[in-house]
Amino acid sequence: MSVPRTVAVRARKVRVLVMDVDGVLTDGRMVLSERGDELKSFHSRDGVAVALAKRGGLRTAFVTGEKSTVAQARADKLGVDAVVLGARRKGEVLEDLCAQFGLPLEASAYVGDDLLDVPALQRAGLAIAVADAAPEVIEIAHIVTRARGGQGALRECVEVILRAQGAWTATVEAYVTEHGGRPRRTRGERR
Repeated sequence: MSVPRTVAVRARKVRVLVMDVDGVLTDGRMVLSERGDELKSFHSRDGVAVALAKRGGLRTAFVTGEKSTVAQARADKLGVDAVVLGARRKGEVLEDLCAQFGLPLEASAYVGDDLLDVPALQRAGLAIAVADAAPEVIEIAHIVTRARGGQGALRECVEVILRAQGAWTATVEAYVTEHGGRPRRTRGERR
């Protein structure tokens, strides 16, 4: 995905990637069982994206307006650095997270999809909207993903940031090698 120069400049400064859960990591639907248990569907590529972000040197955080045990479980599984459940003032939460990590707001990227995300997007150094975000979110975003929420949008975000920082190829190769693959060979190199 090619990005405007202004987005690349912002992405180079990012040290913490903060994301909403419902509508960003999921398609936004909330399924309840007969017993009231909440079910959510996450895309595996977004899980790998969190691993790549961490390997690329980024801190990660989930910020959701819901008090969801499912979101907490997903964050725990992925090793997310911080999770804020029941967040109703996400702009202030983003400020607090940056302070916690010792970072200025310009070192943050925030990924959102709906109105509750607007205050955080307004403060973030890099504001990212998923493709199916509310028009008010798209209007203030620095970049909009091609993928919809829950369909690999986070993977796009991580790639944009790490490519801008010159870390994408090395991060991917280290990840593949760690999981039993061989480093990519360049053109003209013999096998």
